[in-house]
Amino acid sequence: MRDIRRLALVVAGVLAGAVLTACGAGAAGSSAGPGVLTVGMPNGPLTDDNNPFLTSSASTSLGYRYMIYEPLVMTNIVRPTDPGKPWLATAWNWADNYTKLTLTIRDKVTWSDGQPMTADDVAYTFGLLKQNSGLNINAIPFGDVSTSGDQVTVSFPSSQYVNQAKILNTLIVPKHQWSTMKDPSTDTVTNPIGTGPYTMTSFTSQSVVLKERGSYWQTLPQVKEILYTSYNDNNAQTTALATGAAQWSYVFIPNASTVYTGKDPAHYKMWFPPTLAVHGLWFNTQQAPFNDPTLRRAMSMAINRSDVLNQGEAGYFYPQVTSVTGIPTPAGNSYIGAQYQGQNFTVDVAGAKKLLTDAGYRYQGTTLLDKTGKPVTVTLSDPSGWSDYVTDLEIIKDNLATIGITATVDKANEDAWTKNVDTGEFQAILHWSNQGATPYDMYESIMDGALYKPVGTGGVNGNYGRYQNPVATTALQQYANASDDASRTAALNTLEQIMVTDMPMIPTGASNAGGEYSTKSWVGWPDASNPYAPIQPTLVNALDVVLHLKPAS
Repeated sequence: MRDIRRLALVVAGVLAGAVLTACGAGAAGSSAGPGVLTVGMPNGPLTDDNNPFLTSSASTSLGYRYMIYEPLVMTNIVRPTDPGKPWLATAWNWADNYTKLTLTIRDKVTWSDGQPMTADDVAYTFGLLKQNSGLNINAIPFGDVSTSGDQVTVSFPSSQYVNQAKILNTLIVPKHQWSTMKDPSTDTVTNPIGTGPYTMTSFTSQSVVLKERGSYWQTLPQVKEILYTSYNDNNAQTTALATGAAQWSYVFIPNASTVYTGKDPAHYKMWFPPTLAVHGLWFNTQQAPFNDPTLRRAMSMAINRSDVLNQGEAGYFYPQVTSVTGIPTPAGNSYIGAQYQGQNFTVDVAGAKKLLTDAGYRYQGTTLLDKTGKPVTVTLSDPSGWSDYVTDLEIIKDNLATIGITATVDKANEDAWTKNVDTGEFQAILHWSNQGATPYDMYESIMDGALYKPVGTGGVNGNYGRYQNPVATTALQQYANASDDASRTAALNTLEQIMVTDMPMIPTGASNAGGEYSTKSWVGWPDASNPYAPIQPTLVNALDVVLHLKPAS
C-alpha cells in the first residue's frame, strides 16, 4: 500500500544532513506576513501536478489538495465513531445494507472559476472513479449512478459498511474541466479548479502559494494566504519549525523537546493522536518456526513496547499499543470486546519461557531450541534509512535475547527490501497495517486470506506475512457484509480472539494523525482537549483546521 502512511515512514527514516534550501518566504529565518500560514513537509522537489486522486501529485504530497477540492462529508479518524460533518453533501442515507447511497448536494456552491457546482458534478466524479482504476485508489466498486434534482444516488454490488468514510470523503471535481481531459489518469492538472476557499497562485519545485478566493459557501477563512514549502529532508524541515519559518508540519523529530518545543515552549506544540492502524513485527508465517503461533506469542511477551516508543519513536511518534487485541486506544476503545477490556500487553519473560517449554521447545544453556532441536534465530529487516524502525529493531533484538532467541538486524537497501516484502522473502520485518474508520481495515491487512499470495509471488496489498486462517477470512467477510450491529460485533470478537491467540503479527505502536504547529501567529488548532480534527496537514481535515484558525493577537 503506497499512501500517506508510506510517505510518513519514508519521511521518518530520512535523516540525512542536507542543508536548508532557501525557498522564498519558506526559508529559514524568514517570517510570514499578517494573514499568512506557512506549512512545510520534508518531501523534496515537486512536480507540477495537482490531480487530487493521485498519491504522487504535489497537491497530495503537501496536502493542499484539500484547500482546493472538497469532500462530500468531513470525517475524523481521531474519533472514528463520531458522525461526519456535512460538507458538499448536506445529508446522506445508506440503504439496503450499505449497497445504496443517496446524497443531498449543497446548493449555492460555486467552483473557483465562478461556475455552479451541482449534483451532476458529484455523479460525474463517481463515474470518473468507476471508469479509471488508476484514480480509484481505494478500489471502491461503484455501480450505477443517477441524479434527481439536488440528489445523487449510487449503488454498489456489495455492502460498503467498511468503506463508508472513504466514499463520503471523495473529493469532487468539476465536470466542465475534467470531461475535456484526454486521460484523467495521467493528464497533469496544472490549473486546479475546486469548490474550496483557496486557489493556487504560484508553483515552483519547492513552494506553492494558495490565496483565499474571495467567495465561498462558508464564512471565509481568516487565513488569507497559505505558503507550502517542500524541504529537502527532516533536518531542514525541523530547522524551519524551530526558526518559525514553518508554522505547521508533519515530520519525525528524534529529539523534539530539545530542537523544537524547547525553543519556544509557550508556542511550539505537538500532538500525535493514535488512529486505527498499527506498526509492528510481521513474520513470514510460511516459514518454520515462525508458522507456530506459540512462538509468536512468546516473542510478543518479551517485547518492551514502552522502550520501542520512548527510545525508537522519540516518545511520541507511534503511540504505544497496549490492548492485547492490537486495537489502538483510545480511538478503538468502543470496539474492544468485553473479554479483552483491560487486558494489556506486558513484558513477561518467565511466562514466555514457560509457554515455549510447555509447547515442546527447550533450552540449551540460554539458547532456545525449536521442536526439531535447532537454535531459534531470526533476521529482522528494514531499510537502513528508516532510523526509527532500525532503532526499534535493535530494541526488539535485545528483548528476544532474553528468551534465548538470537536476532540479527538487517539494515537493507530500500529497493531490495521492498521487493522482498512484496514476494515474501523475509523472516521478520517492521511494517504497518492499513487504516480505516473501524478495526476492519487493520485486521484485513493483517490476516485476510483473500489477500494471500504464495511466497515468491509479488503484487501484495496487505497480508504481508502470508498468514492463512479460513476462520479469520470468513469473519472478515461476515463483518464487511453483516446486516446488523450484532453480527458485526460477533465477527469482530472472532477476529480479536484470533489476534490474541494466533498473533499473526506483533503490534508495537499505533499509526498517528499528528503534527507540529505554532500558536505564535495562529490559534484554534485541534489538540487532545479539543480533538475536532486530526492535526496532520496532509489529511482531509486540514481544511477544517484552517477554517478554525484565528490570528493569535
